[in-house]
Amino acid sequence: MTLDPNRRRYQDVAEELVRDLANGAFAIGDKLPTERKISEDLGVSRSLVRDAMIMLEVQGLVDVRKGSGTYVLRLPGDVTPDSALETDIGPFELLQARQLLESNIAAFAATMATKADIIQMRETLAKERDEIESGSGSHKADEEFHRLVAQASQNSVLTESVEHLWTLRKRSRMWEQLHQRIFDRGYQKKWLDDHQAILTALQCRDPQMARQAMWQHLENVRMTLLELSDVDDPSFDAYLFDTDPLAAVNDLKK
Repeated sequence: MTLDPNRRRYQDVAEELVRDLANGAFAIGDKLPTERKISEDLGVSRSLVRDAMIMLEVQGLVDVRKGSGTYVLRLPGDVTPDSALETDIGPFELLQARQLLESNIAAFAATMATKADIIQMRETLAKERDEIESGSGSHKADEEFHRLVAQASQNSVLTESVEHLWTLRKRSRMWEQLHQRIFDRGYQKKWLDDHQAILTALQCRDPQMARQAMWQHLENVRMTLLELSDVDDPSFDAYLFDTDPLAAVNDLKK
């Protein structure tokens, strides 16, 4: 597959699939190959294929049926291109960026956090627990916790970077489409435990523990969303970050 350096990688995957539809490889009503098969054929990660499928779903080209698979709903010539999707960001690409950025921010925050920062994070975890127990579906405290971790770095540029990533998430039609596939919200309790682990690392002023706790949290988010949004194969792969590649590099330097 030829990659366009001016496009997001999942958009290249989506373009390849659209080309197949336009060339008559599949007719309306046909079931597409599994994401695993597509990822193997194109030589790309399962996460990229998932983002590409979500993009086609938003465009109205495919119909995703839980437990059954993905079916052709319309052909490219029958759909008006949506230019807004060109600037959208795939959920798993966005999570990858957050994982890289926020884990390093957490490590730095462990060396800079003040008592006031820790108190604010404790209060936010209590709010997050209340949101989960009430079943409100709100993610305000979740977002606030991540912002407070960045704020604890005492670096406004890092804080603004994290806020920007959350803004992209909230504006994303693709992220909204992903969540429409997910009905089980039990994962939120697990993520609350992850947040507590991050806070504990910050309280201990342990940069490596904080970095790993944030990395693992966002890894848990990614893996959970991959699993819960899967439509055709429960044994999904974990291609992007089974382990922390930067940690491996740091180990080699020791």
